[in-house]
Amino acid sequence: MASIITISREFGSGGRTIGKEVARRLQIPCYDRKLIETAAQESGLAQDYIAQEGEYAPGKRLFSYAFLGRDAKGESISDYVWKIQRQIILELAQQGPCVLVGRCADYILKDYADALHVFLHADTDFKAQRVIEKYGETDIDIEKRLHDKDHRRALNYRYYTEQIWGAAEHYDLSLSTSHIGLDTCVDLLVRLAKK
Repeated sequence: MASIITISREFGSGGRTIGKEVARRLQIPCYDRKLIETAAQESGLAQDYIAQEGEYAPGKRLFSYAFLGRDAKGESISDYVWKIQRQIILELAQQGPCVLVGRCADYILKDYADALHVFLHADTDFKAQRVIEKYGETDIDIEKRLHDKDHRRALNYRYYTEQIWGAAEHYDLSLSTSHIGLDTCVDLLVRLAKK
């Protein structure tokens, strides 16, 4: 059985929903918001700040990291958040089976033999509809928001891992939630985790 499942996902693709349901069916913990809460407690930073800084680039270009304030050791607050999240993810993996959503967990745990790394994506219309239904956002350009969030996730991933976010070679499985459906994705992941 894969004891650790990491889920990387495009915004609006249903990654959090799938992660929670997979964890429920396998009777293991799912860490998404809980990881943010723990990082906030350990760092003393606000949860909203961790939610943004822990997964998204500070700007729309990779060089935006160059403009962050740094301490005497040359570390920015984003570097501090990365270190805390990385340590928490490693500790959670040591504690036992779990599902980890986002936060570069696939990269952090890339050397874990019993980990299943998954990337979830979907077509734009599907993601837009989910964002409207889930968050009630209708007064903004949804497609622009989807693009911006995924772009900033990709930049953050690249900055801290030197890898391309969503590239197939970094994952054991890539699933299109818009074509396969959330329930089928859950079924597949549960079945694979039990093998």
